[in-house]
Amino acid sequence: MTETKMTRETLPAGEVLCSYCTARCCRYFAMQIDRPKTREQYDHLRWYLLHGPYSVFVDGESWYLMVPGDCKHILPDYRCGIYETRPQICRTYTTDECEYDNDGVYDQLFETPEQLWEYALAVLPAEPRRSVDGPVSLPILQVS
Repeated sequence: MTETKMTRETLPAGEVLCSYCTARCCRYFAMQIDRPKTREQYDHLRWYLLHGPYSVFVDGESWYLMVPGDCKHILPDYRCGIYETRPQICRTYTTDECEYDNDGVYDQLFETPEQLWEYALAVLPAEPRRSVDGPVSLPILQVS
């Protein structure tokens, strides 16, 4: 017999959605960041991604740095172990727009520095070629 996943629409009166969840909201945090506009800013984001299992995602016009990591107070049944003294950010979070039934689809998701850099090169204007001695000259091929 296949168990049907609880949905917001079928949630019995008086029950909370969290009772059917695996605490997705407690397994990472995301910090909004400025949208990169320059090569240097993209390079800084690339540097972040080189330091761990972090990712950058875009949702609408907003950019975020996502840092995975379980809250150290998640209980084996996915409830909060410090519910009565939880931080204010947890107290104001509601299930109205939580990720319970969200498939984790973003407008853009960069999980590796290479993905981010490829995107940066595609959206940024090409860098002008520079030369100390004036215009760039290409080497002459000699045919033997």
